[in-house]
Amino acid sequence: MRMLLRVSIPVETGNAAAKAGTLGTTIERILADLKPEAVYFFADDDGKRTGSIVFDMKDASQIPGIAEPWFLAFNAQVTFRPVMNPQDLATAGPSIAKAAQQYGK
Repeated sequence: MRMLLRVSIPVETGNAAAKAGTLGTTIERILADLKPEAVYFFADDDGKRTGSIVFDMKDASQIPGIAEPWFLAFNAQVTFRPVMNPQDLATAGPSIAKAAQQYGK
């Protein structure tokens, strides 16, 4: 299942890693293990270093192995959310139509 992982690194932890020269290399190692489809980095509304990472999760049992590197390396906050691309949404069309027919009254 395609998932969106949101990772937010506290400012102090991110600054310490940046000063130590380990921020980029640690993120690269974590991402190399995850093999994401897409990754975007930005400052969130609270000013934290944040990444949105799209990847394929085969089983929910993978969650700890995906989250723990971020927790341990950066004391990061993480969230997981299932997402669809346009092809997934097109495939879901019949189930949307069925739900609309049954519950849209």
